[in-house]
Amino acid sequence: MNILQRFKIDSFLLVLICVVITASLFPCKGQTKVIFEYFTTFAIGLLFFMHGAKLSFQAIVTGIKNWRLHLLIFTTTFVIFPVLGMMMQLLVPTFLSHDIYLGFVYLCVLPATVQSAIAFTSIAKGNVAAAICSASASTLLGVFITPLLVGLLIHTQTLASMNIIDAITSIMLKLMLPFVVGHLSRRFIGKWIDKYKNIISKTDRLSILLVVYVAFSDAVVNGIWSQVGLLSLLEIIFYSIMLLTVVLLITTYGSRLLGFNKEDEITIVFCGSKKSLASGIPMASVIFPMSVMGIMILPLMIFHQVQLMVCAVLAAHYAKRKM
Repeated sequence: MNILQRFKIDSFLLVLICVVITASLFPCKGQTKVIFEYFTTFAIGLLFFMHGAKLSFQAIVTGIKNWRLHLLIFTTTFVIFPVLGMMMQLLVPTFLSHDIYLGFVYLCVLPATVQSAIAFTSIAKGNVAAAICSASASTLLGVFITPLLVGLLIHTQTLASMNIIDAITSIMLKLMLPFVVGHLSRRFIGKWIDKYKNIISKTDRLSILLVVYVAFSDAVVNGIWSQVGLLSLLEIIFYSIMLLTVVLLITTYGSRLLGFNKEDEITIVFCGSKKSLASGIPMASVIFPMSVMGIMILPLMIFHQVQLMVCAVLAAHYAKRKM
């Protein structure tokens, strides 16, 4: 067991950190930045095309029957999470800066993850079919709900002029359209997608790295590191742990109170407590100006690692139960 596995550290996080460091030392500017932005737009479209192609219709049909489970997960993802995010305003400015608070609000309005939610549900011996349906549907709903919630909950001078209709239209063209085309293409390329899914997952991550590099390049030019220091990073880690803990308690005891069995409880816990880095960063690139995007996605990047570490331990605990 290597040190990353021992401490439940996602190797992709280390790559993300390297990209942020690279952007801090060598930010792209001028014509180079324009070229990178074109590459980023293409990569994001390809990312959502592949997401659509990987989603089988059978998975939707199999999982959609358990509507009570999905309703609870979606309520947690798009109602309880945003409410908790707005409650963090009580910490501003005494314990939390306004910019980081907005980053947490953006984190809270995002859809759930797909891959890790399903993986942890499987490890914990939960309802995998329902997890596939719920996580996939969450990504789909997030394309519509996330920009609406951003417009309703995030009010800053930089974003005051943001037209929600324009944001949704942009997301529909850059994210939703490739997703739908990908899903419709599954009958032709589905076997190829399944065969080379490991390579495709690396393509997914490459697109995220491109977005992060361009975003942090612009953020560095606009002085992000004069706004965010070591203390701020420690604050983000602490509040990420607190936020995740509250949501895990709500999903665990809420599912038990509503009479779900253990397998469904596991699905609710892992699908309801996750926030998607894979969807969140591309969406941010469409919704926010590059000048503010770096600080908006910083809490998401840290929360992503926290949720992986905590849920890995939790999944192992569930897996040890007597069946």
